[in-house]
Amino acid sequence: MVERTDILVVGAGVSGLASALCLLGRGRSVRVLDAGRVGGGSSHGNCGTLTPSHAGPLHAPGMVAQALRWMFTPDAPFYVRPRLDPALWGWMLRFAARCNPRDWDASARARAAILNASRAAFPEWIARYRLDCQYSEPGADCVFRDPAQLDAYVRHLPALAALGIESRVIDGREYLAADPALREGLAGAVHFPGDAQLRPDRYVVELARAVTGAGGVIETGCEVTAAETRDDGMRVSTSLGERHARDIVLATGAWSPLLGRSLGLRWLRRAMQPGKGYSITYARPSLVPRRPLTLFERRVCVTVWEDGYRLGSTMEFSGHDATLNRRRLDALERGAAEYLREPVGPAKREEWYGWRPLSWDDLPIIGRAPGHRHLWLATGHGMLGVSMSTATGRLLAELVTGETPHLDPVPYSPERFA
Repeated sequence: MVERTDILVVGAGVSGLASALCLLGRGRSVRVLDAGRVGGGSSHGNCGTLTPSHAGPLHAPGMVAQALRWMFTPDAPFYVRPRLDPALWGWMLRFAARCNPRDWDASARARAAILNASRAAFPEWIARYRLDCQYSEPGADCVFRDPAQLDAYVRHLPALAALGIESRVIDGREYLAADPALREGLAGAVHFPGDAQLRPDRYVVELARAVTGAGGVIETGCEVTAAETRDDGMRVSTSLGERHARDIVLATGAWSPLLGRSLGLRWLRRAMQPGKGYSITYARPSLVPRRPLTLFERRVCVTVWEDGYRLGSTMEFSGHDATLNRRRLDALERGAAEYLREPVGPAKREEWYGWRPLSWDDLPIIGRAPGHRHLWLATGHGMLGVSMSTATGRLLAELVTGETPHLDPVPYSPERFA
């Protein structure tokens, strides 16, 4: 007889594990399934910053023109590999249509709501589950070498302030005097005191420990191939046999559209695209920035931990291409060298790529799947899955269990794509 579970969570990344932990806390039995390993996707190699400061969505006014300029530069921060892909170009047209002030503001408000709620919850979340993941609250800085770029960025700070995101503009000379890790020629910086950081690979491992400690079960190497709705819930076919549950939570990140086809969610292919990101992890250099940085003109993120150092970012639309693009990795190091005295560490530990799950309105997809009683989604977080994880888990669990949501769920509802 096949064991039945209240909830099957498909995906052992940060969103799936956070959702599982919150469902367990509400008395549900939970089994997490993953085709690979715990945290094997974009949860592993991102820069680990918790950034309400990134509330502004990608579809900013002027982004279309910028993307077109970058399109023929393979190592550009935002790169679309030219190819015949109707789903991609349909997604791009919807994305482009939102590159206006009204839609930017709508997405920014919804992103700020979930980012601020998640960031506020992190200290208690870390303490309650004793998550050993090098969590700290140094804030984060966006640094500039071009005065015109700095001035343009500063003009949108009042919009962030209206969303509850504090900032302070720092003159380049003042910043250099306080942080000798930066090279001369800095025009200035914007400091966001509300941002924080953690080590993402350890965070996911610790979430998995907390899930099993709370009575959850995690099965890795267990690929979900199909699901069927029954009167009393769902029957799921996997590479390890059948699994039965009342409800399924699909939290497979950028792979959600592929799995969604077998679950009758073909609209996910139109709603989401995989945005490929890269990172390089090193042993810690002797001279490091005092806070996490975004090197703005090169769109390179820099994070320092007790025992490591990471350069990351870039956005490449090339489908699920599984090659490590040397040109884009080299661009991270070249970009860092323009700003930092010691741009790389003494030893390279890992070169990584992964796919971010990007919706065309740059908002996560959280809630019941349209037309399904027992199928739920927690995906589409773009580059902010870690930043949004605590609020995502809580919101998903509230919706599944019928509690009053702590956030307005409408902006994140899958119904907007149906």
